[in-house]
Amino acid sequence: MKLLSWNVNGIRACLNKGLPDLLTSEQPDILCLQETKARAEQVELPLEFAGYHAHWNSAVKPGYSGVAVFSRLAPLSVRHGIGMEEHDQEGRVLTLEFPDFHLVNVYTPNAQNELKRLPYRMLWDVAFRDHLLALEATGKPVVFCGDLNVAHQEIDLARPKANRFSAGFSDQERDGFSQLLKAGYIDTFRHFFPDQTEAYTWWSFRGGARARNVGWRIDYFGVSPTLLPRLKSAGILADITGSDHCPVSLEIE
Repeated sequence: MKLLSWNVNGIRACLNKGLPDLLTSEQPDILCLQETKARAEQVELPLEFAGYHAHWNSAVKPGYSGVAVFSRLAPLSVRHGIGMEEHDQEGRVLTLEFPDFHLVNVYTPNAQNELKRLPYRMLWDVAFRDHLLALEATGKPVVFCGDLNVAHQEIDLARPKANRFSAGFSDQERDGFSQLLKAGYIDTFRHFFPDQTEAYTWWSFRGGARARNVGWRIDYFGVSPTLLPRLKSAGILADITGSDHCPVSLEIE
């Protein structure tokens, strides 16, 4: 089974910037999108999406945030949000239950300039981790993916010293991701490539950052430890443009 995750920075724009081509070339069984910035009825999907079951969770605020999942296999159930009203207004989580696992697509809140939203972000990290653990407690393992808005280690961004107190690389956000790993979840890219550098998934639009590969790795696939024997590969599709992020992939038996 091949899974792809991509922060498209607006699905309507990305449909004209390579998203249909990605479906054709990669043929994913499941495609998870973040920052869709649209409701389902606002989007006319092209023929490449035929055969996929579509599920959306959009923000209350128009044109903001939002996630979507397109799956060849019909899920047993779909859950919007994490069941907490204070966290479910921005369309940031979709949970799909399949026969063998739970899939969670997430677009984590950004701590923003001067870390002004960091206190909320810390509450979010705990609530999201509790959501994953509650799913785990049902007896099925979890696959989570999306834009987690944090570069965990210094090798996960090009300029760690300059960004030491920036959103996405604050000590608090990095510790939040560490707590996720301590809960047992596996960063699949680092499982296969523990020491690889210059492997990024997001680049600023400013200053030719992408051409110079001055980026951050903030998009992830994470899995429960019981799925470790079934992992086949994890990757970063850095040559796919159309957004300030690139897709990430996971292949699992």
